Amino acid sequence: MVYISTKTIYNTIEWISLWVRNHFGYFYLYLGLGCVLFLLGIALSPLGKIKLGKKNQKPEYGIWAWTAMLYSAGMGAGILLRAVQEPVYMQQNIPYASHLTADIQALEYTFYQWGFTAWAFYGLFAMVIGYHLYVRNKKVLISSTIEDVVQHKTSRTAIDILTIMTTVFGLVAAIGLGTTQINGGINHLLSESFGLTATLLLTTLISCLAFFSAYKGINKGIQVLSKINILVTLTLLIFTFINSNGMEILGNFTNATLQYLMDFIPLSLAYGSYDPGLDFLTDWTFYYWAFWLAWAPFTGIFIARISKGRTLRQLLLGVLIIPSLGTFFWFSVFGTSAFNLIAEWGSYNHEFSGVFSSIFIFFENYPYATLLNCITILLLIGFLVTSVDSAVFVLSMFTDQGKKEPSKQHRLIWSLFIFLATVALILLGHAKPEVNTLIAAQKLLIITSLPFAFFIVFMAIIFIKEVIQYRNKWSRKDRKGIL
Repeated sequence: MVYISTKTIYNTIEWISLWVRNHFGYFYLYLGLGCVLFLLGIALSPLGKIKLGKKNQKPEYGIWAWTAMLYSAGMGAGILLRAVQEPVYMQQNIPYASHLTADIQALEYTFYQWGFTAWAFYGLFAMVIGYHLYVRNKKVLISSTIEDVVQHKTSRTAIDILTIMTTVFGLVAAIGLGTTQINGGINHLLSESFGLTATLLLTTLISCLAFFSAYKGINKGIQVLSKINILVTLTLLIFTFINSNGMEILGNFTNATLQYLMDFIPLSLAYGSYDPGLDFLTDWTFYYWAFWLAWAPFTGIFIARISKGRTLRQLLLGVLIIPSLGTFFWFSVFGTSAFNLIAEWGSYNHEFSGVFSSIFIFFENYPYATLLNCITILLLIGFLVTSVDSAVFVLSMFTDQGKKEPSKQHRLIWSLFIFLATVALILLGHAKPEVNTLIAAQKLLIITSLPFAFFIVFMAIIFIKEVIQYRNKWSRKDRKGIL
């Protein structure tokens, strides 16, 4: 009976997630493009001058610390998982017919799936929540963004509960899949097969480190670890760049970025020759868009929390441009280098097809391979910790009456809950290997992304009305002061 129930639940989740992508995938595409254009419009308009905080207040965190924290929370281990695997997949399976070379097109489409749209979903939530938090002085809750319009408390509570559930699903899946990659890397390095025990030990280590970081708070915990992550990431990036064809990397980065900017709108609409087909979109782009949407409320809340003292223009342009360009260069370095390795080999036998092993196989072709792979494993742990600690902090704010500095008791409770939920899911997957419980948790995010897709439109409409009224109010006060 347990077996039937588990298998049935998994199949149901798989079917619903596929249904969401098939029926709302194109809506997600249009929504993503709309979010990018909406944020650019806000940033470049007079509304962009609105400051999150008092008029003369300086940003609470400098550009280096701010970028490190938003990047660690927003992307994290994903750039390591996909650094080599995704560009190579796109090169070997060209999404659509084009005059571009396979290398440039592969990088362009990878940029598209990791670029402006993902950060626009994050940025929209960050902007609206940051405005209500630091301008309207409201609580750190998603429901705070609509409470002036939606009077029904149960409806507002429902969106907060959905945000909590989605964040938990995302964290559990991230930790489970992350530890799987780390374990795979260790197995690859030592030519051993460490199984369930190693995965549980890694889960325990990551959970403990995340609790310690969240317990210390943003300034002494999350910020410090995020900076370390970015420094180590830059070290790997620079080393790979120096030991590869630097001029070709720079050329591919420039050409693919320019092509991405020129093709952004038709790509975002899957228009004409830019349409890779429903099957490809369902497996890749729709999946990514749903994932970014589901992850956006938590990430947006965290970005809003660390953006005090910035104007909307600084926040939005910073969120859209800085991490996107960093990601583009990252994929250019690893993607171009992988393309060259395949060319040197003369044939490709899917060496880079494994999400959990591709980067470790890639570094075997470089000096100090063992050291590089050890650093990669440590970096994976670091990114997982910064994803979990920021999420624990956000969850604690939610359940501690929307406070900006939640109690340490709440941080402990959420850390324990996330740890136990992850262990339970890993054990269930081990007991029922025919049911991939971690993938099921990821697919749940696809399902929960649907209400957020509609909510983000509703939230944006309410926000633009409120912020225009706010600006008009202060413009009248300024004119009275002059007179």
